Amino acid sequence: MSDKKGLARNSLGAIESVIMGIAGSAPAFSVAAGTATLVTAVGVLSVGSLFYCGFVMFGIMLAYIHLSTIAPNAGAAYAWVGHVFGRTLGFFTGWGLLTASIIFMVSATIPAATSTLSLISPELAKNTTWVTATAAIWLTLVTIVVAKGIKHSSYTQMTLTGLETAVVFALIIAAFVRYGGKPVHVPSLAWVSPSSFTPELFAAGALNALFLYWGWDVTMNLTEETKEGRQAGALSPASKGAFWAMASLILFYCIIMLVVLIVLSDAEIKDADTGVLAAIADKLFPRPWGYLAVLATVLSTIGTIETQLLQFSRSMFAMARDDMLHPRYAKIHAEWQTPWVATLVIWGLGVLQLFVWSFMNMNSVNEILAVNNSAIDFQICFYMSLAGFACAWHYRDKLKTGAYSAVSFVLWPLIAALFMVFIAIYSIPTFPVITDVIGIGGIVIGIVPLCLSGLRRARKARGGQGNGKLGVASQEQGVGNGELGTGRSELISSEEGAGP
Repeated sequence: MSDKKGLARNSLGAIESVIMGIAGSAPAFSVAAGTATLVTAVGVLSVGSLFYCGFVMFGIMLAYIHLSTIAPNAGAAYAWVGHVFGRTLGFFTGWGLLTASIIFMVSATIPAATSTLSLISPELAKNTTWVTATAAIWLTLVTIVVAKGIKHSSYTQMTLTGLETAVVFALIIAAFVRYGGKPVHVPSLAWVSPSSFTPELFAAGALNALFLYWGWDVTMNLTEETKEGRQAGALSPASKGAFWAMASLILFYCIIMLVVLIVLSDAEIKDADTGVLAAIADKLFPRPWGYLAVLATVLSTIGTIETQLLQFSRSMFAMARDDMLHPRYAKIHAEWQTPWVATLVIWGLGVLQLFVWSFMNMNSVNEILAVNNSAIDFQICFYMSLAGFACAWHYRDKLKTGAYSAVSFVLWPLIAALFMVFIAIYSIPTFPVITDVIGIGGIVIGIVPLCLSGLRRARKARGGQGNGKLGVASQEQGVGNGELGTGRSELISSEEGAGP
């Protein structure tokens, strides 16, 4: 094993990036996990909430695309925010993603396990031991795929997403054929009219909708492994992947929410809870065909576990490469060309959490899952808003170059970032104390590794090792020297201030 060969460059194309972005948001899993909560919060305005929240997330996506032209980096927002605002905010941007990913490992593997058991042996789906053991098996299998190489991950993701898409499209078509003329909820323009929302309804809808969109940004963590991903300037395949993934997700979520409302009553949605797709399938198809919806949810969940493993491992790798975390986490496997140590870290943390939860009953586990998902919402708002602010500040001169550039580079990302800050602040008093502790505490605890990295760099500086500069990924992908360059010229360090 070696830490010098680097990530597998030029491995992914634009189509693979699109699929990775869509799979990162896990459409079937997200709909199953979040629809009942969203409808409970805002009713038929769920369609409008997904539509408008999609445009908010689109602004963050624009920020990522524009910032990626600084230089491709496996750390994505971590590196770019660090370039614009300095080392500390860059670190906390990356740390916010890491903590959200760690929490999500359980929030995703438990539903994957319960869905799997409901297909194989339904009576075991309420057994905590069987559920956590099955979740650990899924996490281990997906970790092996991710560790073995980016191409293995890509092929697996394309297969899973293809099967999931076929099932979901069958549900959509059958829903409009069967219920298009006799909908349970009659579609209305009021569902998407801004005048239908009060500030409280809008905030409540957005808070729940954000979780459904999260995950598309994995495409930007794979820029160093994407074809032409190292060319600044024009949109790279990774950026094109992010764009088309987001556009597809906005369209999909609005359509699938429309399907939910025309097929299911409010009572049926509430009773279905996290089995909304299965409830739709049961009304459209006879058994056992309805189980295909459960299968689609399983495939979607496995897909999003994979993308979160990729995001975590690439972000930790990039932070360790800059000596913002211990350099051991930046080690690259000589054959697989993946950050194997960082991948093992999140696998270990996930298994540890599952082991702890194996001693609880399933009702307690489900309650904690709901708390964890809300905490993840807060962390999403935190790290993505920093990327939006960084883009708006870095490209502020674009305000003078025309309406298109002003909106795309500055205003849209800025408005999206401000909205996420508002949602985060609004959510704090609405969450249970435990949710705030997990959401905010998970970010605050990052002070410890940040201080440790500062002490480590100080020792190296006294010993004449490294120069402690922070920029973006070097062509050499050096480890543990506290510096990130662009390969030809260095970008600003945290001591030189912020801005372009």
